[in-house]
Amino acid sequence: MQAWTWTEPGEPTDLILRHLERPQPQAGEVLIENHAVGLNPVDWKFVGWGHPRWQAGHIPGVDGAGVVVAAGEGVTLPVGCRVAYHQDLFRDGSFASHTVLAADVVMRVPDGLDFATAASLPCPALTASQAVAKLPPAKGAAVLVTRAGGAVGTFVVQLLARAGFDVWAAAGSRHHPRLAGLGARHCVDERSADWVERLQRLGTPFYAVIDSASGAAAAGLAPLLAYNGHLVCIQDRQEVPPLPAFTTALSLHEVALNSVHEYADAAGRAALMATGAALLADVARQRLQAVPLETFPFDALPEALLAMKEGVATARPVLVPDALG
Repeated sequence: MQAWTWTEPGEPTDLILRHLERPQPQAGEVLIENHAVGLNPVDWKFVGWGHPRWQAGHIPGVDGAGVVVAAGEGVTLPVGCRVAYHQDLFRDGSFASHTVLAADVVMRVPDGLDFATAASLPCPALTASQAVAKLPPAKGAAVLVTRAGGAVGTFVVQLLARAGFDVWAAAGSRHHPRLAGLGARHCVDERSADWVERLQRLGTPFYAVIDSASGAAAAGLAPLLAYNGHLVCIQDRQEVPPLPAFTTALSLHEVALNSVHEYADAAGRAALMATGAALLADVARQRLQAVPLETFPFDALPEALLAMKEGVATARPVLVPDALG
């Protein structure tokens, strides 16, 4: 098989394309022939950071979609079925023509959904669903979503609107028409230097803030929250409470999608995969919209990932199957 491999912390362009022996699935595992590979910010971040559990030759990549071509003992998933997946960061991942993963972390791809779209969905759609699930139902309550123009934010906005929340989307102005069409009733220009201060001056506290920027950015938004409000961090977490004790009594939430592989029990993984399959079906039926995609050949993976890192990608990059044989 072909695979882009990591050697040491560096740039996406430091990845090395290698020809490797195709792995075989063990008990409880499946081998996927990747027909599309989705790229995510977490990919370029870990390529740059590395991790103590990564060794030279590690294959990065968390999102992919393709066909089951082999199954280990005890697996009921049939060979030939179309699936999408979110791989454990610490296992060899999707930057390859073939990927082995646990059979209980794959989602069936419905008829009518192409592999490129399916591969672009697991990380952002599952992350968004986990973030929204942190909030107790409160129809009509105001929720602020930061970085709403990105893939995760796009799904957060839609899922909040579907749940009946009053959605405020913070994003660059070029995203506002699209976000309004997805259910955001209010859009604010996140690139404006005083956008947080202007929200504070409105004097209408938010039931929740879902932040995708950073722990520090999320902490700075805490004063916008109402009494008993919710601060949901998709990037980082709040190591120290952002406001004094016994004031607005905030609830702090962290989102950690990758942890499902190591810390969720079988029932928890099954529930998340069922949610993911439902999201894939909603995209296939156009009940949810994904962000625009741009496809690249497999041999352009480092350049596509670097464009995402540098913020010059015009759409969500996805690797297409032509060179994945």
